[in-house]
Amino acid sequence: MDIIGKRSWPVLFVSDQMQKQTDEGAWLRDIVHVLTEHNGCTAMFCSAYGDAHDIIYSHEDLGTIVVDWENADPGRVHRKNEDMGSGNAGARLVDYIRGRNRTIPILILSDRSSIESIPNRVLERINGVIWKLTDTPQFNAGRIERTVVEYARTVLPAFFRNLVDYVSEYNFAWHTPGHMGGQGFLKSPSGTAFHKFFGENMLRADLSISVPELGSLLDHSGVTGEAERFSARVFGADRTYYVLNGTSTGNQIVWRSQVSPGDACLMDRNCHKSLSHAMVITGARPDYMVPMRNALGIIGPVDFSSVDPGRSYVMSALTNSTYDGICYDTRYAADKLRGAGILHFDEAWYAYARFHPIYRGHFAMSLDDRSRLVFSTHSTHKLLTAFSQASMIHVKFPRAIHESPALQDDFHDTFNESYMMHGSTSPQYSMVASLEVATKMMADNGTTAHADILEEAIELRRKIARIKEEETAAGDWFFDIWQPDSVTRKTTRELVEDQGNWALEPGAAWHGFSKVDLSERYTMLDPIKLTFLCPGVDVRGVWADQGVPAAVVTRYLGDKGIVCEKTDYYSWLLLNSLGTTKGKQGTLVAELFRFRELYKANAPLDTVFPGLVDDYPARYLGLGLRDHCLEMHGYIRSHGLLENMVRSSRIIPDQAMTPSDAYRAIVRKDIEFVPIDDLDPERDPRVAAVMVVPYPPGIPILMGGEEIDEKALPIIEYLRARQDFENRFPGYAGDIHGVDRSEPAADGTCRFEVMLVKRR
Repeated sequence: MDIIGKRSWPVLFVSDQMQKQTDEGAWLRDIVHVLTEHNGCTAMFCSAYGDAHDIIYSHEDLGTIVVDWENADPGRVHRKNEDMGSGNAGARLVDYIRGRNRTIPILILSDRSSIESIPNRVLERINGVIWKLTDTPQFNAGRIERTVVEYARTVLPAFFRNLVDYVSEYNFAWHTPGHMGGQGFLKSPSGTAFHKFFGENMLRADLSISVPELGSLLDHSGVTGEAERFSARVFGADRTYYVLNGTSTGNQIVWRSQVSPGDACLMDRNCHKSLSHAMVITGARPDYMVPMRNALGIIGPVDFSSVDPGRSYVMSALTNSTYDGICYDTRYAADKLRGAGILHFDEAWYAYARFHPIYRGHFAMSLDDRSRLVFSTHSTHKLLTAFSQASMIHVKFPRAIHESPALQDDFHDTFNESYMMHGSTSPQYSMVASLEVATKMMADNGTTAHADILEEAIELRRKIARIKEEETAAGDWFFDIWQPDSVTRKTTRELVEDQGNWALEPGAAWHGFSKVDLSERYTMLDPIKLTFLCPGVDVRGVWADQGVPAAVVTRYLGDKGIVCEKTDYYSWLLLNSLGTTKGKQGTLVAELFRFRELYKANAPLDTVFPGLVDDYPARYLGLGLRDHCLEMHGYIRSHGLLENMVRSSRIIPDQAMTPSDAYRAIVRKDIEFVPIDDLDPERDPRVAAVMVVPYPPGIPILMGGEEIDEKALPIIEYLRARQDFENRFPGYAGDIHGVDRSEPAADGTCRFEVMLVKRR
């Protein structure tokens, strides 16, 4: 198949002799001619080391790099455009290549008289030397071809290589799936369109579990098991399990394998709904750790001082990192959670942490005291490169299991029962391959790749901060980023290399977490998670007369093809990842300037948001963008919407029944929907049947089985405020899990309804 063929992996020649009419130039052109016309390879060319740098940075499909040691035009070698000088530019180019790719073949073109000029450290890092004007073009081309072929085979990890090999055999399929390698789609026009869109390789790689060459995901055998063991080594785990239905299922597998009905467990209230569902499935009795919020509603660390160190729990779950990028020192967290027998870190958005030293000590698999069983669940697809829903469970064993192969087998046998309950007998092998390839990418150059991401994220942070400072000095406004003050005082290199720059210091004004003890600096901000701030209110809760609600900004950005991860009232979140480019960042900054100009001009809403005005002409026709922002800002401020959200997030209502018992009420149809305006928590307490999760901020404010009484009154007040806001500003409805909206009344307004357990 072409992806493992030599034509797909071009040879890069770095030499200024290629176009020169010299003996050396003719000799080199003869080699290239044989290589491309007779040996079936492809080639790329550049004359300067600096150009080579740019090609190597942007092309990961090179098969071999041939470097002319006597190149007369060294150019510039490093991204920061330092002048390397001609004397050692070749050595620095080799260093740069090896920094990005430890295994790609590097061949040096050199005159025999120059061998002494090649340092030993270069000879140790290359794959060979080709002496100029010696040996035939056929021989030299053959040597180069061999390096390409051998390297191309190493690019594919074991499972993916076996999948490619099987598909390349063009077998007749007499097994599931029913489309049989894509042929079934060709029986109708719509199926043919589907086939054309996704391509033959993808469809022919959609195979049945009946293919023994690919092993078994359910019993972790063959090359599938090899892939999981490879991932365990790379991610620092003792055992890794591939999960094909997201971390939502990974969390269920973990909890179902360890927790029984009635077990006391400690749960981060800032948890994904799948962990709340795990309480339902297991019948656990949860206690909650409460994460802090600043006045903007940005999610902070949990307050460990509220955890009773004398109470025992079967298991704990802590979200690391949070949506807004708060990462825990897991050694500190493990100590504060010493009452939990098993530690689970939900690291769905954080699979990359092992691959750059800035995160040292701040991810689950970095724990090495081996006092307890530790789980980490990764949504490998979120910020690495696996397909959607492709995730991993990583396990680190306590000392007794780690030192006993028999106990490891016992663990696997029992854990795998839970795994098989949630695993399909028809796995999607392309997803398995994507997990293995995501692992291989991190094994090959994960640190370098993530350094690029960090650098680009930090440069964007610095750019926004400079613009904000310049515009403020000129008497104008601009957007800001939630970040430490050190971002504007230190260089990008210092910020990439020193974790301390990102620590949440006690009392630091920038973060706004004044109600949690940060004296031990146990959390840091992840530099690649960018929380943008809008004018209107600051992290201390000080309001400005004018403001720009984030929902208006992200609606504008979305219309321009810039889709944000999360929108809060005066902040929004963007994520840097392997797929982020400088083009994306430049476009973002340009559109923010454009939005500001439209705001200052009070541009008509029917030109800024034509779809919104078309949907609600009576409400928005004739309004300008600035008027729209100021009206929404005034409403949020005067109705205390943001304060109500922050207040409600800090309340843990009393439990009237376990989440599992509340769900049983749903199954028995022992529930009813009640409008929130009809609730009277002070005089007539009720019990929630399901969790209620408003977006923003995407965190449960009510759990199934919790009591809606006087203590929970701020939660109901917040939901009522949200209801009134959405009726006042149609088109800005948020997603609230656990709340149903009634059919619109004659005036277009809707009422929120919540599912409650019927009175007994």
